[in-house]
Amino acid sequence: MGKIYERIDGRLRTFIEEQPLFFTATAPLSGDGTVNLSPKGLKGSFAVLDELTVAYLDFAGSNAETIAHLRENGRITLMWCAFQGPPNIVRVHGRGEPVFRDDPRFRELLSHFPDIDPSPHGLRAIIVVHTELVRDTCGYAVPYMAYEEDRDLHGKRFAREDDTSLSTYFTKKEHVAASLDGLPGLPLPLPPSSF
Repeated sequence: MGKIYERIDGRLRTFIEEQPLFFTATAPLSGDGTVNLSPKGLKGSFAVLDELTVAYLDFAGSNAETIAHLRENGRITLMWCAFQGPPNIVRVHGRGEPVFRDDPRFRELLSHFPDIDPSPHGLRAIIVVHTELVRDTCGYAVPYMAYEEDRDLHGKRFAREDDTSLSTYFTKKEHVAASLDGLPGLPLPLPPSSF
C-alpha cells in the first residue's frame, strides 16, 4: 500500500513530472488560521530540481495565501493523484520559500522551466520546496478522469498586463499583499520582470 521514499527519483519522479495537475496545502501557525489548498497546473510550470528539491512557478491570481504561509512558517505539502493509469497518490512534505523576481536566484531558477513562457501569466515568484518526507498511498478511490489540454484563459487574461498594471491589479485585490488572516503576502509593488 503506502511507502516512504528517501528521494524523488526513478519511477516516482517520472510519475510526478507526468501529472498535469497537482495540489498545494499550507497553513498559518495560528490554530484558528485559514488552511489553504490550491490546484496548480499549466504544463511546464513544475520542475524537479534535484532528488530533494522541487519548484513551481507562482502566477498571478486573486490571493497569495501560499506565499503568506511560506513567509511565516515554510510548511507545505504537494500532492499528485493518478487520474489515469495505475492508482497512486504521491505527497511531498517539506519547507518551501517564495523566491521573488528581485532575488539573485530567480533567473537561474527560471531556467529550470524551459517549456513554458512565463510572460503572459504574470509570474510573481518561484516556489522552491525542500523535501522532508516523500510518501505514496494507493489512490484506489481516485476516479479516472481524462486530461484534454490546459486552459488558455490564464494566459489570455494576464498577457494584457505589464509590470505596472499587474502591480495595480494586485494592490486592488484584498488578499494579495496580506493573507486572509492578515499575514504579509506578496511584496508590492512587483519588481520589474526580466524574463
